[in-house]
Amino acid sequence: MTERISDAEHAVMEVLWRQAPLGAQEVADRIDPERGWSIRTVKTMLSRLLAKGALVHEEDGRRYLYRPAIARDDFVARESRRLLDRMFGGSVSPLVAHLAERDSLTDEDIAEIEALLKELKS
Repeated sequence: MTERISDAEHAVMEVLWRQAPLGAQEVADRIDPERGWSIRTVKTMLSRLLAKGALVHEEDGRRYLYRPAIARDDFVARESRRLLDRMFGGSVSPLVAHLAERDSLTDEDIAEIEALLKELKS
C-alpha cells in the first residue's frame, strides 16, 4: 500500500483494527456518531480503502465482510517515519526538542522517554 490514508479513512481503519471482519453496517455502527456519517459515506470510505489496498473483503451471503490488509503497527511505523522524514530530517531528537521547547512534554512523558532510553541502552 503506497497511497496515503486520509483522516476520515483512518477512522474506518481504527474500527476494523479493533474488530474484524465486519460488514459495512457494523462499521457504520461503530464510527463515532459525532461524525454524522450515513451508511453511504461509510461504504464510500470502504471502497476507497479497498482501492488503496488497505482493506480486503470477502463475500458473506449478500454482503461483504471487510478486514485490514495492513497491521496497525505497520501503519503507525510508516506514518511515524513519514512525519520524521518530512518535518525533522529523519531524526528523532529534533522532534523531542521541539516538543520540549513547546512545553508539550509532561513529567510523565519525560519519565517514559527516560525509561525507554535506559531500556535501549541495556
